[in-house]
Amino acid sequence: MIARVDDLYEKEVICIKDGTRLGIIGDIEINTSTGSVESIIICGRRKMFGIFGRDEDVIVPWCCIQVFGDDIVLVNFEPPRHYTTQKQGIISKLFDL
Repeated sequence: MIARVDDLYEKEVICIKDGTRLGIIGDIEINTSTGSVESIIICGRRKMFGIFGRDEDVIVPWCCIQVFGDDIVLVNFEPPRHYTTQKQGIISKLFDL
């Protein structure tokens, strides 16, 4: 499969270990000396519509990517702990309690 960098942006990333939605690809890291892609960067989740900032970005190494689909990317990656917590109430989500 041949793809442009522009084709990777806006694809949803799903962890195949537990089905967790990690987010959307926001950027990629490229090693300029070798010309190879090192990782994809998933933008952190927004807090209260972005007013209270966002969570840290998630960096997924290129070797963890399993499948590129038309709309999603499946990765074999251990998501950060805050992605695997149980669902919280709306107030807790808004104010990160």
